[in-house]
Amino acid sequence: MTEAIAPRPRVFVAGHRGMVGSAIERALRARGTADIVTRTHAELDLCDQQQVQAFFAAQRIDEVYLAAARVGGIHANNTYPAEFIHQNLAIATHVVHAAWQAGVRRLLFLGSSCIYPRLAPQPIREAALLTGALEPTNAPYAVAKIAGIMLCDSYNRQYGTDFRCVMPTNLYGPGDNYHPENSHVIPGLIRRFHDARLAGAPHVAVWGTGRPLREFLHADDLARACLHVMALPAPAYREAAPAGFLNVGSDDEISIGALAELVARVTGYRGTLGFEADKPDGTPRKRLDSAAIMGTGWRPQIPLQDGLRRVYEEACRTGMLPSGIAPALA
Repeated sequence: MTEAIAPRPRVFVAGHRGMVGSAIERALRARGTADIVTRTHAELDLCDQQQVQAFFAAQRIDEVYLAAARVGGIHANNTYPAEFIHQNLAIATHVVHAAWQAGVRRLLFLGSSCIYPRLAPQPIREAALLTGALEPTNAPYAVAKIAGIMLCDSYNRQYGTDFRCVMPTNLYGPGDNYHPENSHVIPGLIRRFHDARLAGAPHVAVWGTGRPLREFLHADDLARACLHVMALPAPAYREAAPAGFLNVGSDDEISIGALAELVARVTGYRGTLGFEADKPDGTPRKRLDSAAIMGTGWRPQIPLQDGLRRVYEEACRTGMLPSGIAPALA
């Protein structure tokens, strides 16, 4: 008698063209144990409730990685606050609700470390959520991400779903956004120093004082963390995440000033650099306490220096940056 072969799970990666979503898709394909379902924005607008419900009703999705989001750095958050809160609330609400309606077995919602109070005790534990005022420059985005956590927790409590959440620290990786104004800190610095090297500029000014402390995690390390969290048995996840989510950080930190110097070396820039102290710094220090997820067996694998070199070379090679050859890291 031939033993029946269990069907492969169908896994929807929402936001697969973004830096995080593409890293998750790569990790899933490398594992090779699931049928991966993706849709571009043109094929499925996650801000359209009817489209999302029709997609889930038709696709028989077993698991969801909700990595789709409207994202950007301090400048973008300050400039487009309405778009950040509206679009991210809509994405979370529509996908979580439709996943429940369609009987999705497991969902992972990806948040952000900006959910925490601006002056939270360091390193920041999951219990710090909603204990103080948010950083004003990205509060609309943070509120939308907090709502996503609450959505997952509420559906779990009322409907018995298995919806999980992770809160990554500051991220960088292949496929990042290198826009001169609307990017996060690492791609923004890479673009600024790369352009300055090509132009032969003698000086580069960096936004802020350079004093804030941050930790950074490569997107491929986050992807491994996401697959790890989704694979945990439900009791193990609940025990590790009593707050309803898990921090995911690198367990290391660097000042923005030291980061700028490192990026200058990676890009081969030989001029001087200074800081625009009249520009906002954002949160003075933000380092996550990732003891809970590390207690389940996950660890980051890509040191910052190696990761920066790799993403810069990739951005030059793929044309994401203006033409130039990435020099070896000094």
